[in-house]
Amino acid sequence: MNSQPPALIAIDLDDYHAEYVGHTSDGRQFFITTPFIAAVNNEPGREYLAVFLFDQAGRFLEARIDDLGTRKELDQDRARDLLAKRLEELDGLEYGRIEVQPFKIERFGTTFGLVPRPPEDDDDGGWWVELLPGNYMAFHEPWDSGEYDT
Repeated sequence: MNSQPPALIAIDLDDYHAEYVGHTSDGRQFFITTPFIAAVNNEPGREYLAVFLFDQAGRFLEARIDDLGTRKELDQDRARDLLAKRLEELDGLEYGRIEVQPFKIERFGTTFGLVPRPPEDDDDGGWWVELLPGNYMAFHEPWDSGEYDT
């Protein structure tokens, strides 16, 4: 078991959670996704649109995160329009595999990012990198597989 988090993880383009990954014309890598905070008990949860940008070597550069409101309030047309706008802001997109570093940032009082989670014990199976908030993509060794668990 590796005692260190990965330097880079691969994310392959797919038609599920990794529909918007690739490179811009200037060589940056991008990952556009929809993090969320689940509605639990009396908490309404939140929906977000996130654009994560990385340099050519996979180093985290920037996060553009929009708060879309609660799932109950979510305006699907506004969310689609905002996605189209965010895609348009990125010049010359080429969709495909990316290799990026884990990272963590705080916005809206919430942790966002591809956040490493160490093993809880010897039987845990090693490090994981979880997409937060929502933990709807979880990456594990081999880090270059491009695959994730949901």
